[in-house]
Amino acid sequence: MSQYTKNSPLGDGDLLADPIAQLAAWLDDAKGAGLIEPTAMALGTSVDGQPSVRIVLFKGFVGEDLSFYTNYEGRKGRELAQNPHCAATFWWDRLERQVRIEGTVEKLPEALSREYFYRRPRESQIGAMTSRQSAVVASREELDRRWEDNAQRLAGSEVPFPAFWGGYRLIPRSIEFWQGRRGRLHDRLLYTKNQNEWGVERLEP
Repeated sequence: MSQYTKNSPLGDGDLLADPIAQLAAWLDDAKGAGLIEPTAMALGTSVDGQPSVRIVLFKGFVGEDLSFYTNYEGRKGRELAQNPHCAATFWWDRLERQVRIEGTVEKLPEALSREYFYRRPRESQIGAMTSRQSAVVASREELDRRWEDNAQRLAGSEVPFPAFWGGYRLIPRSIEFWQGRRGRLHDRLLYTKNQNEWGVERLEP
């Protein structure tokens, strides 16, 4: 069984007072660690007691909130419309670190979604307008044909912004920083927001 020994012990005073700044610092560390997708986070939603988890890409901070983008009509969008409470987790194996976030989501203003949409590669723009996310498709060939049809139809013109696509802001109410330690006595420091103030406490592993 492997031991987690990459980091020095995480003392109570080793993290920043602001968990958003601390998360940004750990994200920078992850980006420098040679990971394939250092901004990948598992996003959990729940409707009627049935949890659902998938990987999305963190796309930057909006103030103190985390942003990601998706099709609003896919499963995650439908579930978030019914229940905006969600959770997200970053896991960086090369750093032996994890961050867990719980909070609620709100849709980003359309202007921000448009701005991000047109920064994406053109192929991704066409993909976003082509995919009926989470719907059953008869074959891969049908999906590829629909993409090719859209690409040819829009050749030489701007891809129209799809009204069913856009961003969310994840508004955190708690953020837990986890770091591996020898003997499975890992460090866990939990920030919880009370009104506008963040408090922090240590949890047992």
